[in-house]
Amino acid sequence: MKIIVNGDAREVTAPTLASALTELGYQIGVFATAVNGEFVAMSDRTEWALADGDRIEIVAPMQGG
Repeated sequence: MKIIVNGDAREVTAPTLASALTELGYQIGVFATAVNGEFVAMSDRTEWALADGDRIEIVAPMQGG
C-alpha cells in the first residue's frame, strides 16, 4: 500500500503501524508517531491498522538549549 512518511511517499506491505515501522527500519530507538495527525502511543502501534494513503509522522526527540 502507498503511505506518506514524514512527507515522502513510500510503499509498504505491512498492515499495522508497528509492522510498517519495522519494514521502514524504525524498530530501534525512541520516537513519537502520528497517523493522519492523531498521536499513536507506542503501546497502540501493534493494533493500529493502516490504510492506503495514510500520512505517518515519525518524530525523534531533540536535545539542545
